[in-house]
Amino acid sequence: MEITRNVHLIPDVMANPYLLFDSDGLTLIDTGLPGSHKKILKYIIGLEHAPTDLKRIILTHSDLDHIGGLAGLKQASGARVYASAIEAEAIAKGQASRRIRPSRFGRRLLMGLLGKFFKARPVRVDEILHEGQTLPVLGGLQVLETPGHTPGHISLYAPSVGVLFVGDSIVSRENGLVGSVPANTWDQTKAAESVRKQAALKPNVVCSGHGPVVRDAADKMPSA
Repeated sequence: MEITRNVHLIPDVMANPYLLFDSDGLTLIDTGLPGSHKKILKYIIGLEHAPTDLKRIILTHSDLDHIGGLAGLKQASGARVYASAIEAEAIAKGQASRRIRPSRFGRRLLMGLLGKFFKARPVRVDEILHEGQTLPVLGGLQVLETPGHTPGHISLYAPSVGVLFVGDSIVSRENGLVGSVPANTWDQTKAAESVRKQAALKPNVVCSGHGPVVRDAADKMPSA
């Protein structure tokens, strides 16, 4: 599904993976649950690209629903993998960078079932990303350190198109944008700081890991 020129949301994958197009190839942000690589590769092929056209895979953080498809995509494409140092260490172990302590029984049960039936295969991250770094994607894709949801969470901003990819640092819901869900948040204070940092960018479009894409987003950003 095209969001704006050269930016697609791959549908029916948990959590939302975003595919970016440039003359030198494709870049993917996040990879969904284990097994999601099949849907992602099918989408790429459906746009008349080969799996090997995928050149970069960027992980906003190391939760299972964001790194689960990584190993399969890496194997099929040979793409280089990018993440922050903290999240890279966890990805290399096939695990999250912090423990999740859901507050409600139903959520605890769900997380327990996910952990039992889905396992992420460990993958070595090729390049460590840092605050202020700019990748040669979409005319310059800026790396933002947005800790809180996880210790090493990153977001990515493309000023040329006004699109902000927020991972799980901001969640999109039908009634608007909210900060990282407390039950899944490593540090609520840092999470609020990250929201304020992103709101200051006044993005046109917010692409979150969960929920619909939000347009005209500058006035819809959460207040932290």
